[in-house]
Amino acid sequence: MSPTHESHRGPLEDVPQGAGPDWGHLPHGELTNSIIGAMFEVHNIFGSGFLESVYANALTVELRLRGVLVERNVPFEVMYRGTSVGRYVADLVVDHKVIVETKVAKAIDPVHRAQLLNYLRASGLEVGLVANFGNSMQFKRVVWTRRPSQHLDQASPVTATASPNAD
Repeated sequence: MSPTHESHRGPLEDVPQGAGPDWGHLPHGELTNSIIGAMFEVHNIFGSGFLESVYANALTVELRLRGVLVERNVPFEVMYRGTSVGRYVADLVVDHKVIVETKVAKAIDPVHRAQLLNYLRASGLEVGLVANFGNSMQFKRVVWTRRPSQHLDQASPVTATASPNAD
């Protein structure tokens, strides 16, 4: 049974243990699970059809209502060999640990994941979520890890993904 736009669920922490995906072993797993729960709540209430900025603002409100620290439009400098070559602005940074990029598209495209991976590399953060508020709520979790012997341009991305209707 799919939830209606009027439905309201409590924070993800209220979900019984074992009822959802167990990503606690991933970096910031509990925090990203809370963010994902908030993303679904926003989509349950709004449905599809709004601009990315509306969803990002609503997600900010939902996370703050849940007691989570969140910042909007956070700038990061992009460095090349010690020189600033540009900057990008993250849609949301949650608890100084997770970047959330909001999209409104038919589906999450590989270019969205690549964009988020570059944002993680530039920011120095290791976890990000692409949130697609298109026809159905979709997300991709991206974890960027770097082995101690690797340079920034040799980083190896590791992605873990899920969709709400995946079996």
